[in-house]
Amino acid sequence: MLLANRTIFIVEDNVQNRVVFKMALIRHGARVEFERSGANSTFLLKALNSVDLIILDLMLSDGISGFSVFDEIRALPQYEHVPIIAVSAMEPAVALPQVREKGFAGFFTKPIDAGEFPKQVARIINGERIWTTSGAL
Repeated sequence: MLLANRTIFIVEDNVQNRVVFKMALIRHGARVEFERSGANSTFLLKALNSVDLIILDLMLSDGISGFSVFDEIRALPQYEHVPIIAVSAMEPAVALPQVREKGFAGFFTKPIDAGEFPKQVARIINGERIWTTSGAL
């Protein structure tokens, strides 16, 4: 399986998006963990043994920015090199330069392409960077 023995941590406030991500990834063998708001991301990450990739929504509820969550995650020594990808409905022309400058490993617009997304995630885990600005469920 493409993502067998891989753990993916997702920070996403939209239930429908969480379901789409989870179904797409577990179909390929991934173990998926979630955090809804971003407020408890570092706490939950510390509780996990290891994570292979983090998927981070840029526009979270309660005024929390995915960019600030990114900084909090990077401050944890065990997660300073784990690839983090941004997934957002934010205007790509605005978001893409920001995520590249910040150091994200990839960017995907919503809605994702559920068939291609697991393959793209596997490529990012293996060191590739992917920047896509279109997708469809």
